Amino acid sequence: MSVGNVTQAVRFTDNGLTLVLGNNVDLGGDGSRNGTGKTTIINALSYAIYGNALTNIRKDNLINKTNAKQMIVTLDFVKDGTSYRIERGRKPNVLKYYVNEQNIDEDEAQGENRQTQSQIEKLFGMSHDMFKHIVALNTYTEPFLSMRANDQRAIIEQLLGITMLSEKAEVLKEQQRLTRDAIKEEEYRIKAIEEANARIEKSIGDLERRQKIWRDQQASDVQSFQQQIDTLKKIDIQIELNNHKLLSDYLDKKKLKDESERWLSNIRLDNSKQDKIIVRLEKEIVSLKDHKCHSCGQDIHDDKQALILKDKEDQLGETRSQVLVNLEQEQEWLDAIKQLGELGQIPVTHYNTETEAHNHNTKLKNLQAQIESKQNESDTYQEQIDSLRETGVQEITWDTMNQLNTVKDHQDFLYKLLTNKDSFIRKRVIEQNLEYLNSRLAYYLTKLGLPHEVQFQPDLTVEITELGRDLDFDNLSRGERNRLILGLSWSFRDVFESMNTPINFLAIDELIDSGMDTNGVDGALGVLKKIERERNKNIFLISHRDELVGRVSNILQVIKEGGFTTFSLDTEFIDAK
Repeated sequence: MSVGNVTQAVRFTDNGLTLVLGNNVDLGGDGSRNGTGKTTIINALSYAIYGNALTNIRKDNLINKTNAKQMIVTLDFVKDGTSYRIERGRKPNVLKYYVNEQNIDEDEAQGENRQTQSQIEKLFGMSHDMFKHIVALNTYTEPFLSMRANDQRAIIEQLLGITMLSEKAEVLKEQQRLTRDAIKEEEYRIKAIEEANARIEKSIGDLERRQKIWRDQQASDVQSFQQQIDTLKKIDIQIELNNHKLLSDYLDKKKLKDESERWLSNIRLDNSKQDKIIVRLEKEIVSLKDHKCHSCGQDIHDDKQALILKDKEDQLGETRSQVLVNLEQEQEWLDAIKQLGELGQIPVTHYNTETEAHNHNTKLKNLQAQIESKQNESDTYQEQIDSLRETGVQEITWDTMNQLNTVKDHQDFLYKLLTNKDSFIRKRVIEQNLEYLNSRLAYYLTKLGLPHEVQFQPDLTVEITELGRDLDFDNLSRGERNRLILGLSWSFRDVFESMNTPINFLAIDELIDSGMDTNGVDGALGVLKKIERERNKNIFLISHRDELVGRVSNILQVIKEGGFTTFSLDTEFIDAK
């Protein structure tokens, strides 16, 4: 917005870590970093590609207020050996798109062309929202984890290649329409023949339905009889009868044993009660002999003490006698149970009663007779059907219709796979790429010194945890949020580049300035240098921090003087530490 008196050019093709510093001479210079137009660099890039700035600035407000017109942004780039140019401007509105220097589209009247814009965005392979999160990071951009769930999902689906499935689905949708039209044409042809055959086919159809019902019932009856015969033939009737006798003996013996164990249990329970009474009486007698009341401990006169003592000794004698009787009875029942011996396993029988077992052979003969009778029943429908078909039913060929329906079913199946969120294709795409995304995110967060664990779940939601405790993004400090924003951006970029053409440029606008401590800054710079060194990236680090000067490859000065901004064309190279 402050550029306007002279055309300014910025190269994004020189590899290295570039620190973009501002110098506002209008505010005194020498440390005045604000309002110089540093962010204009990435706003211009965003406008060239998408027709909008990164920030929420109205298009007309992008124009230099002094000039008030003739704003133009030109972007030259190369992809897969093909050169491209985009020229986009306001007042007048302009949109020009060149491929290998050939003008593909020009609309100077409106400066907007949806088809051309669609081509441009398809070429870059990302939406404007994704661009904000992986190419040009700005402090004013709403953080990914602060966005609404649907907006988050849209970015992630695009990143993981799911949006590509939707694009393929749109192509398939047109193919489905053509197939449906072909099916309708074939239906009209067949219908013309069917109308001539309608009356005869209706009669034949009625007969065939009744024939099918009859045949299905016949087959079902035969199958049922045969299953019963097969089951009965597996039974050894002599063993079955013997098992019924053994079962009767088993049940009688079990009844006796259960009754004996019940009486034994009752006797033992009574003995337990008598033993407790004996213990109580013995304690009371000892107390009485000491001339003490067994209940309250007070002294007792001799005449009263003697009477109570005798009563307690009588009770004790009766109780002990009862215990002896119980012990004798207990032994008798134990002997009875021992005499019965072990029950063993309960005999298994097929029939519920012995009477049913005796009728086994008769039942088997009856079933064999029934199955023979059912199999010998004649089909009275077939002759009628054959007679009707000979009267002149025209042949209908279904080969074309079958082929078309097969194509349609296949197309419908593919369409569901491409569009249904629960389809195995979408799940497979998510699983493959989500694992890589989470691994890269864990790597970058470790490098940035963020102690939290952040993972994308199969439903594409994000979980933030620390020491097993779930957190929201807003729970984090400003510095922690910025570390997470950087980690997410770099992870997104890795996933994008693994599936698409690598992007040579990355801009980070003041994120490192905002709330990042020394460790955070060190971690971020370490990652950026590694990316620049190993992947040949040109990284613009827009900042107010003068202390970063000695830690970058080069410096781009953004100078504002007299209300206009200029970018230093010659980059100052520094021996980065």
